[in-house]
Amino acid sequence: MSNLPIPLFVNPTARRGRAGRCIPTLRSLLHANEIDHEIIESKARGDIERQICRRINEGADRVIVAGGDGSVHEAVNGVLQADRTAALGVIPIGTGSDFAKACTIPPYWEDAVILLADRIRSNAPNHLIDVGQMNERYFANGAGIGFDAKVTQIAENIHMPIGDLVYLIGVFRGMWDGVITPELRLDYAGGSYSGPLTLANISNGDWVGGMFQIAPMARNDDGELDLVYLKPVSNWRILGLLPKLMQGAHIDQPEVVHARIKRCEIVATAPVPSHLDGEVQPMYSEFSINIIESGLRLL
Repeated sequence: MSNLPIPLFVNPTARRGRAGRCIPTLRSLLHANEIDHEIIESKARGDIERQICRRINEGADRVIVAGGDGSVHEAVNGVLQADRTAALGVIPIGTGSDFAKACTIPPYWEDAVILLADRIRSNAPNHLIDVGQMNERYFANGAGIGFDAKVTQIAENIHMPIGDLVYLIGVFRGMWDGVITPELRLDYAGGSYSGPLTLANISNGDWVGGMFQIAPMARNDDGELDLVYLKPVSNWRILGLLPKLMQGAHIDQPEVVHARIKRCEIVATAPVPSHLDGEVQPMYSEFSINIIESGLRLL
């Protein structure tokens, strides 16, 4: 294992711009816990992904990312695009921390730093995590197609410091424009569906948007993804399902279908919105989704 300082990538704009103010405390905690590190601040979207890939190709065998789910998304893509393998550490400093929650990383970032430092010092075994892939990109926590992607896009443009509540506001705003996708075909082992949908979520972890337990049975180290799709429903029905979604109690509802999968294919008659780990993607009409079992080593 390399004796070089561990590159630690920080997104200073995470948590609506407040993460940058955490850097002095982050540095002090790591020094106090005897972790030799180098802090690198991202400058723009995609910067973490590019820099992590480059550092691993130059020899780094461990990297750490401090930020929200968007930063984790970039980090995972950087790790998996590299020509060499490396383990990833995660410090949840962001608006959304769904991946950290799925990995039982402490929700308070200071506690997460101390636990991570202890694992590094003790050479604790890496935790192997499954990774999803949609078309050419990887996702750590989940992929969403349809209404939840539309909500994500709306929430991304809300700059109020209200944490995960931005996604709830996104739900209400998103309903004004309609919640149904164009006609599509969804195929997976053991089932298929043809027609419009409200949403399709392919989950590696159980939470999305910080407050919606979309796939309560999902585990990111079980070798399967959890497909949850919602057939066409009205705005009023969306409102009725919201409390159940927040409690993970929606799976037995008549409009909801759940399946354990390793891959699925979606073809729509027109481009539809999608997201990966809460990061809005270009509009596509075809989606090929599969799992990479034990694809990520977590520090």
